[in-house]
Amino acid sequence: MPITTLADLRTLFAAPRERSVKKELPQLDAHCTRFIELSPLAVVSSAGLGGALDASPCGGQPGFVKVLDQHTLLIPDSPGNNRLDTLENIVQTGQIGLLFLVPGVDETLRVNGTALLSTDAADIAACLDAKRTPKVVIRVTVQAAYLHCAKALMRSALWDASRHIDRAGAMPSMGEMLKDQIGGDIPVETQ
Repeated sequence: MPITTLADLRTLFAAPRERSVKKELPQLDAHCTRFIELSPLAVVSSAGLGGALDASPCGGQPGFVKVLDQHTLLIPDSPGNNRLDTLENIVQTGQIGLLFLVPGVDETLRVNGTALLSTDAADIAACLDAKRTPKVVIRVTVQAAYLHCAKALMRSALWDASRHIDRAGAMPSMGEMLKDQIGGDIPVETQ
């Protein structure tokens, strides 16, 4: 039977614990800032006007996402496939959700807020690295930040090297999968 109301949903679950509600902050604190400084990977989620959803990994050296202050983050655009799903969604709705991961740490950091695309020289300069100059920077205004418990990463054992698969034996390369999906004689992307 489908659940179609929030009241029906809540009949299946207990109310959230006080700690779970209170841990959501309206800005970044020192712990959130340190988490972002250590994070080489963020999943960036967005939604467009027509309901198009996107969740894209965004990575770099730890601290590639810059914390300007308690309410402001800068995320440099990185070269990719030029689909621009996230960037188009930000232009359309200005909404963003971020999930920061730190290798070896089972907790994650969730940050939600509004976003805009910036070509401001100061924003670009703040995000320069030795390899590239971003074309745009995602400027995030933080509305909510909270540390998320470790249960999901603990269950998955994501960081446990003994559970990592042998890629060559478990699944084809990205290029091989794309060739199977798209077909033709188009050049395949490198791994």
